[in-house]
Amino acid sequence: MTNMLIKGLVATAVLAALAGCNSDDDKKEVETPVAATCAEAGDACKKFTVLHTNDNHGRFWHNSDGEYGMAARKALIDQIRAEVSSNGGETLVLSGGDINTGVPESDLQDALPDFIGMNEIAYDAMAVGNHEFDNPLAVLDSQRSIANFPMLAANIYKADGTRYFDAYKVFDINGLRVAVIGLTTEDTAKIGNPEYISELTFTDPATEAAKVIAEIKEANAADLIFATTHMGHYADAQNGSNAPGDVTLARTLTAGDLSAIIGGHSQNPVCMEPDTNNYADFEPGDDCTPDMQNGTYIMQAHEWGKYVGRADFEYFNGELHLASYKLLPVNLKTTVTDADGNETEVFVADEITPDAELEELLAYYQERGQGQLDEVIATTDALLDGVRANVRNMQTNLGRLIAEAQRTKVGADIGVMNSGGVRASIEAGNITYRDVLTVQPFGNTVTLMSMTGAEITDYLGTVASFQRGAGAYAQITGVKMIVDCAAKTVAISEINGKDYSPTESYSFTVPSFNAAGGDGYPVLDPIQTGYVDAEVLYTFFKDKGTIAAADYAPMGDIEYQNSDSTLGCTVTAN
Repeated sequence: MTNMLIKGLVATAVLAALAGCNSDDDKKEVETPVAATCAEAGDACKKFTVLHTNDNHGRFWHNSDGEYGMAARKALIDQIRAEVSSNGGETLVLSGGDINTGVPESDLQDALPDFIGMNEIAYDAMAVGNHEFDNPLAVLDSQRSIANFPMLAANIYKADGTRYFDAYKVFDINGLRVAVIGLTTEDTAKIGNPEYISELTFTDPATEAAKVIAEIKEANAADLIFATTHMGHYADAQNGSNAPGDVTLARTLTAGDLSAIIGGHSQNPVCMEPDTNNYADFEPGDDCTPDMQNGTYIMQAHEWGKYVGRADFEYFNGELHLASYKLLPVNLKTTVTDADGNETEVFVADEITPDAELEELLAYYQERGQGQLDEVIATTDALLDGVRANVRNMQTNLGRLIAEAQRTKVGADIGVMNSGGVRASIEAGNITYRDVLTVQPFGNTVTLMSMTGAEITDYLGTVASFQRGAGAYAQITGVKMIVDCAAKTVAISEINGKDYSPTESYSFTVPSFNAAGGDGYPVLDPIQTGYVDAEVLYTFFKDKGTIAAADYAPMGDIEYQNSDSTLGCTVTAN
């Protein structure tokens, strides 16, 4: 073999070897493209739907217009469950708490029909609300035993240092382990009845949430972590006098630790202008964009079961995606006016036919509750004066009694009650719940505000100077003062039996209507106690048993100057 041939064969072998190397490189494993959608991810994408309500407040039955009600809610949720299941998904139903307190038919039965309704709807879990403590703990324990679902609150502790409720529950949803943590507002310690909650401690929810999340992670107990809370949603964390809410919670935690918060307490539809911290001008039937803070979705469905919140989630590539979100009206109506000016009530969305079995079951409790409205709850030895011509022109025993009942309920120093909210008198003799509802039919709630003495002086300078004869005229207890009707100022000498100090902090109650600026009152940002005025008055009468009308007569603690009347401000314009 010639040298040239040998060299040629070697060169060919070298080229072949090089070609083989290139071929191996080409055969290296090509990375699978990352799926951009659930459809692309295929079976690796897990779908599930979270349905939620909050602040039920005794509304197991529909209102007089046929709106909301648990029977219609069940029909809607059953329909969604079937739809989600047919598309390969699963459903989780959560409540943001406050099942108790709101309407007498429920209150008189310790919310039994409400918890029965939740069982029939098949809720999966609920946050413990502050109004779950409106009754003795024995009642709450009974409600917990009735519920076929866990009541969750990580930040409520007993005297022995153990939690009163489970901190969280893990659910297997379409192959995903989803932990749901429960959290309750710290304001419960302020606005709850000390007689019922004195043995309990309400810790900081954000601190407690971080602790529980660490526990869940260490145990590798879940793929996703949600929270169902009763803390309130305050846009851009502006919680005012209220305890910090869901936005603060989300911002406090490590980004990505908490996937979603299903909330309650502030009783607002959490629908935001996209990519802002501002609420949208939401009306029933509108689109709704939930809040997003620090990687956490935040949702709330207004109140009373008026809506069912529906969040459709997709989980793929190790990330949670919100495919769609809606607040679905539950037989809500709106008024339309035709060309002739005739008004008609129409459904915002398609009418939901209530679940027949649940409606029949709850009808029993509705009728039973109606029958209890005529139960004698107290007696009064004389007329409690709510006559319009009197209560809007002078301090009366009933106006002052209502103000006293409201301030007593939450331990405030001063009670302020607009006379326009007093709609009838109570005759001497027996008092029933029906009498209470006649006196206070509007369903306003009691708010609690704290101010320095100097700030209260400014506030009462406006409020106590409202002219006689108007609904704004204020019935006031707990303060001794001189009102200068011309200057619209007050000189306070005593608050709640103690000498006045301009720097000391004091608290007062005022109806939610007035706190929001109703009747021309200064707009406040108070604690929303959630206590309904009629329920507060009912409880006050029930606890007293016997009312001595003279105990609430004007005591001469408010003196009006520079007025044409000694009973209130009547200033004749020059």
